[in-house]
Amino acid sequence: MSTEQIEKFQEVVDIPAGVKVTLKKNMMHFEGPLGKTHKNFRNIPVNIEIKEGKVILKSQGYRKRDYSILHTARSVIRNLCEGLVVGYTIKMKIAFAHFPITVKVQDRTVLIENFQGERSSRITKIIGNTKVVPKGEDVILTGEVWNHITQTAANIELRSKVKDKDHRVFLDGVYVYEKKKGIEK
Repeated sequence: MSTEQIEKFQEVVDIPAGVKVTLKKNMMHFEGPLGKTHKNFRNIPVNIEIKEGKVILKSQGYRKRDYSILHTARSVIRNLCEGLVVGYTIKMKIAFAHFPITVKVQDRTVLIENFQGERSSRITKIIGNTKVVPKGEDVILTGEVWNHITQTAANIELRSKVKDKDHRVFLDGVYVYEKKKGIEK
């Protein structure tokens, strides 16, 4: 295998100004202006080094699968660093035809009340350090870890899913309509 092909299985991620990254065994700790977070790379087969404000990732093999895992690790690190600097926002819209749905936040859970006239509320968890704010017919999710925000949004969508009815007719639910960088107030 030529050196050009071996270099293909190595990635360098620049750490933005204001973000501090430390590595202890397989656990990476990130600290930035918006907060702290960590990521465990134990199950991701990539060699990680931190040198001079850069994270150097090296693949453990030279197959296509190893190449894709390397790029996944790069994207995870880049998203965590970017989120600690600017943050992320997801906006969701509450849609209903007859029974008005209300969304409330209680401790670390989201309550979806009066969904299709149901007496009990549907409950879903908030993942990580995500902030959920219901504003009228919108639900705004903000935070610094992209995976936590998107998983919380997916949980809310799944809990407000219509079952045993034609989903083309019964469009009630809470749906994502905007994703963007930056934390909206």
